[in-house]
Amino acid sequence: MEDKKYLLDHIDKIHTTEMGVDRIKRNLKIDATDVVAYCKSKISDRNCHIYKQGKNWYCEIDNIKITINAYCYTIITAHMMK
Repeated sequence: MEDKKYLLDHIDKIHTTEMGVDRIKRNLKIDATDVVAYCKSKISDRNCHIYKQGKNWYCEIDNIKITINAYCYTIITAHMMK
């Protein structure tokens, strides 16, 4: 539970790159205009399972896994889980 609270306390720092936006849209097959807001809403959901492993945060909800760098809060990628 500590991991989840820590990431949610710093949710305003979460961002991504232009390439990240394209990668997330392609991997999740979404057409959201604000991919970061889309990911933040998923991460903020009370059912989201958040854990830290090594240098990354992982957020799993609705068969989606979002990977965030733990140091700079950059969304690296998001994938549909199998």
